[in-house]
Amino acid sequence: MAVSDLFKPLTLLHGPTMRNRFMLAPLTNQQSEFDGTASEFDHIWYEQLAESGYALIQTCATTVEAGGIAFARQLGIHSDDHLPGLTRIASTIRVGGGLSAVQLHHAGHRANPILGGIPAPASSYTVPGVEAITTDEVERIRDSFIAAARRAQVAGFDGIAVHGAFGWILSEFMSPDLNDRTDKYGGSLKNRARLTIEVIEGIRRECGPDFQIGWRLSIERYGLVLEELLAVTAYIFDCELIDYLDLALWDSAQIVREGPYRGRTMLSLFTELPRKGVRLGVAGKIMTARRAGELLDEGCDFVLIARAGIIQRDFPLQVKVNPMYESVKMPVMAEHLRKGGLPERFINHLRGWQTIVFPNSP
Repeated sequence: MAVSDLFKPLTLLHGPTMRNRFMLAPLTNQQSEFDGTASEFDHIWYEQLAESGYALIQTCATTVEAGGIAFARQLGIHSDDHLPGLTRIASTIRVGGGLSAVQLHHAGHRANPILGGIPAPASSYTVPGVEAITTDEVERIRDSFIAAARRAQVAGFDGIAVHGAFGWILSEFMSPDLNDRTDKYGGSLKNRARLTIEVIEGIRRECGPDFQIGWRLSIERYGLVLEELLAVTAYIFDCELIDYLDLALWDSAQIVREGPYRGRTMLSLFTELPRKGVRLGVAGKIMTARRAGELLDEGCDFVLIARAGIIQRDFPLQVKVNPMYESVKMPVMAEHLRKGGLPERFINHLRGWQTIVFPNSP
């Protein structure tokens, strides 16, 4: 498939059409204010992204409850006090011609008490000294996701993306290793997937037919079972509960290492599922125009750009003018990011990732 196909529009089940096949992955950046309100650093970042040619821009993981916080300076959507900053972000993205989505997040058992987080484990053995949350508390968190989606709609976003990856609360409940509950949210796969399904269905009821819903899914770690995730995804596809799946792989070419699918690419197992009108995209080491084009050949509808979009904010525009474009090799010096206009708070966050920024880089 030609790289030019990356610039063909893509319709979604609900809401506006994506103008091309590039979506910005949700990128943790720790540059909001301590109360979760958007900072001037956030606004600088989204102003840059809005002019970078993406079809859809997701925010970083954004807290649906104050107690669900995982990172310092994490963007929030758990209070109406966050609406002015969120409204400005949505407006900025819209003026640039892209669609927008807030990634809804609750850290679950990984909520950080130092930051005011309240660990909310599915099981009593996950966090020493912390009991599993009650059924009523699970339902409160579910309703917080739904209320946060409504705030995103009020703020002017085209949709939301539900964070179901990396062991955060929805992923945690899906895991047989992290969920030993005996209520309706534990036991069978149907029960362990119930929280995710209820969140998605509740958002659709609350926000109506024109609002877009994405779902981020990861497969590795946290006791997740590939065969189970394929079954849940097949159900969500068949019922057309979401507009798009964001498959979060560390490497889009990742190979299954064990089990009945050993030797297959992880991506191929999901692209082969009948998905009706749901769109599927993948993130993971997409650093060149060629790789982005290859992924359309492999069955993706769109690609999610993450680290390449940090190194070069306008990655889609670079690809458009140069079908052989390759991102610069990482790690880079902090000054490279600074000259590109990346806000200083974001650069400070990236210093914790030695694969992105050279250690001790001034």
